[in-house]
This record gives sequence, C-alpha cells and structure tokens, in this order.
Amino acid sequence: MIDKKNFHPLNYIKKEEYSGSMDGMRYMLKKAKAEDGDVIRVTIWPEPFGISKTPDDKKQSIDVPLTEEGVEMAADWLNEQYIKQEDKWKESLRTPLV
Repeated sequence: MIDKKNFHPLNYIKKEEYSGSMDGMRYMLKKAKAEDGDVIRVTIWPEPFGISKTPDDKKQSIDVPLTEEGVEMAADWLNEQYIKQEDKWKESLRTPLV
C-alpha cells in the first residue's frame, strides 16, 4: 500500500512522469492538460509490461488536481484500486513474458 505520509512526488510530477509498481499493479502519475488547466493523470495497469506495451483496454486512469491534495487523492485511488482488483494484480505476477 502507498503510505501518503511518504508519498510526495508533486514537484517531480510537474517536470517528469512518476511511475512505480505495487505487487502486480503498475502505476504512472504525470502532468496532463485538461479543460480546466493542468492535472495529474493517474494510470494503472497490470504487470508485466510497461505502459507503452500494455493495450489501452487494460489501463485505467483518473485525473486529479495538480496539487498536494491531488497527490493524496491519487494515493487514495491507487490504494483503493489495488484492494478492489487485488486478484487481478496477483494473477498478473504469474503471467509469463512472451
């Protein structure tokens, strides 16, 4: 699980993509443009491949504000999705690279 007390990538996200993984669930946070201005786009997908090699239908995304509160919202969403889809993430760890 992501510990919000130690999850502070906002300044990094403003300049670069921030990615990580958690027991079969990969994630990326990056600055993106939305109708109302800049946001953090949070994307998750299953192991074993990186985001560019994973089909779009296996990815899920949300947009949150480009603020410290948005980073907390992102951490909450990542944790929620990990719990809700835990079987999917665990199965992805058993998927052989082809």
